[in-house]
Amino acid sequence: MWPTRRLIKYGLVGGSLVGTALSLHANDYDLNSIGIVRLGRAGITVFDIAATYRANLYKQEWPDKKDPAYLKLKSETHKLAAEKLLELCRSNRGVYIKVGQHIGALEYLLPYEYVNTMKILHSNAPQNPIEDLYKVIRQDLKVNPEDIFSSFDAEPLGTASLAQVHRATLKNGTEVAVKVQHPYVKGNSLVDLKTMEVCVKLVSWAFPDFKFQWLVKETKRNLPIEMDFEHEGHNAEKVAVMFKDYRWLKIPKIFWEYTTSRVLVMEFLQGGQVNDLEYIKKEQLDPYDIANKIGQLYSNMIFLKGFVHSDPHPGNILVRKSEKGDTEVILLDHGLYATLTEKFRYEYSKLWLSILKVDQMGMKKHAHALGVEGSMWGLFACMVTGRPWNSVISGVDKVKQDESEKEMIQKEGKLVIPHISDVLEKVDRQMLLVLKTNDLIRGIETTLKTQNRMTAFWVMSKCCIKSVGNREYLEAPDPWRKLSTCLRENWAILKLNLYYLYRGLVSFHLMSALKMIF
Repeated sequence: MWPTRRLIKYGLVGGSLVGTALSLHANDYDLNSIGIVRLGRAGITVFDIAATYRANLYKQEWPDKKDPAYLKLKSETHKLAAEKLLELCRSNRGVYIKVGQHIGALEYLLPYEYVNTMKILHSNAPQNPIEDLYKVIRQDLKVNPEDIFSSFDAEPLGTASLAQVHRATLKNGTEVAVKVQHPYVKGNSLVDLKTMEVCVKLVSWAFPDFKFQWLVKETKRNLPIEMDFEHEGHNAEKVAVMFKDYRWLKIPKIFWEYTTSRVLVMEFLQGGQVNDLEYIKKEQLDPYDIANKIGQLYSNMIFLKGFVHSDPHPGNILVRKSEKGDTEVILLDHGLYATLTEKFRYEYSKLWLSILKVDQMGMKKHAHALGVEGSMWGLFACMVTGRPWNSVISGVDKVKQDESEKEMIQKEGKLVIPHISDVLEKVDRQMLLVLKTNDLIRGIETTLKTQNRMTAFWVMSKCCIKSVGNREYLEAPDPWRKLSTCLRENWAILKLNLYYLYRGLVSFHLMSALKMIF
């Protein structure tokens, strides 16, 4: 019996050592690529963060949790813990960066110390040396990069959680953008996702009112899709065809002969980031024209096409002036799209129309249809619009957003964080990417200072009316009812146009709005 136990024991140890050695050899002896190293590093960080909270906040009783001394110490502890988490993300990279970026976007769910600390990963993700990228190109394309490219810029155009993009020139002189997946991302994704669950449990331990399992589920579902660059290429082509009538929208052409699941070679399109106000001013671009075109594109994606680009952060939307002097919008990074069902689009359109009409019964009915339970429909309306309840019941298209409203959202948001988490846990899964998309678009509009333009609601309302009309037309049992549906839709759009034209008589941007709408 003893020799058998010893055999099993040493066999397991020996097998682990051999497996580790083989993994090291396969990854050029990079310790950071070994799952056990990454998992161990995460485990140490989790323990360290837990110990920090225990030592700073829980070593003594605080009878008054509103005591300024306690609040100051709590903020300092959150900041220290967030910095430890940031260091873990930077060390392990890959999926960890993706998790950190999610945390940096959860403004209403996490303390601001975490959000502010992790936001740096949106624009300053760690990059890999160019030799690591060359290795991926050699592995996937079976040729040396020198045989494909006559030049390859060492400095990346951008670095994200899963890949980085470089400017290069093909042998025939064509300028291209080359997106290369970070080495070891795919091989370590399973271990990293498991570790992510540990991180979520840590957050739940620190903040027991929050439920973040939906974040784990969504990342598990979306990550394999985002890591497949061939899928991204097909998405880009699909959107280019879908919106071919939008002459101002530019989608990079894909060079399939140089594209694999980890390497994507596409047309190089130059422009400035949509949030680069200095570039926009220098190029004499109209911020309202930019915002109107982006709003028109995303309203059509969400309400009519049901195929939504779900990562519209400023680095993925470029703008430039065409040779004719018109504004062009360049849409990049087509890895993640939300595919919305017709039923979802119908209910979501009806919800928005109810919000714009300040129809509380309609809000409740259509929020419930989207999976929002009980009395949470009012909070859901606030989440969808990004506005406080006072603005919702006064009319979001009538009440202008200002700094006082922003302060109110931040103040009230802290009070309802657990309820927001409940909504996200139970709402229709399609809604999660739509909410993320809404927040990112709102952030762009705030930067451009165009969030109060009337055309935003004008365009969206027309798309909602058409979405509802399409569904009701298909369900109409006979030709007469189909005709009736068409007439109602056209009448509703006519009334909408007259209403916004009337309101636009006093608007400085009426003419630019009219040029876009008609």
